[in-house]
Amino acid sequence: MHTSVTFKNLDSSENLKSYVRDKLDRFDKYLYNPAEAKVVLSVEKFRHIAEVNITGDRLSISGREETNDMYSAIDMVLDKLEKQIKKNKQKNRGFRSGLKERAKGVIDEPISFPGDEVVREVRVKNIAYKPMEVEEAIMQMDLVDNNFLVFTNARTDQVNVLYSRNDGHYGLIQPSS
Repeated sequence: MHTSVTFKNLDSSENLKSYVRDKLDRFDKYLYNPAEAKVVLSVEKFRHIAEVNITGDRLSISGREETNDMYSAIDMVLDKLEKQIKKNKQKNRGFRSGLKERAKGVIDEPISFPGDEVVREVRVKNIAYKPMEVEEAIMQMDLVDNNFLVFTNARTDQVNVLYSRNDGHYGLIQPSS
């Protein structure tokens, strides 16, 4: 991690610089790509202030702490930033795994038809359907924001498709007997 340390109203100290760099090195395990940290250490009267901004890996976080001791201010702000990084990474991990789960049942395959120069994409989606009455299927359509619902008709034991029409009503597709 590339780290720049700036001092305000405080003499530059190699001990503080190395302390900050050592503490920031523990964040490398959370960040996949190189990150940049800007640290500002300042003193105002009796308050020791540590400000840290970390950018990189599609992440931009910052924290600020002030105490009576510079080392404790550094520790506190870095603990705060570690919590933010962990929270952000967990959120992204959950989002990505949700995308993978949603994409499991969808397969995109190029299919060419004889005499046709255009390759068309066919999207295959496996769905689970359950037996229900047509009235129950209509209630399900009102709850779900889909244009169609595939279900097994409880009366006929056949697969039916309920779809919403442009005029606001529903249509039912069922196999002929």
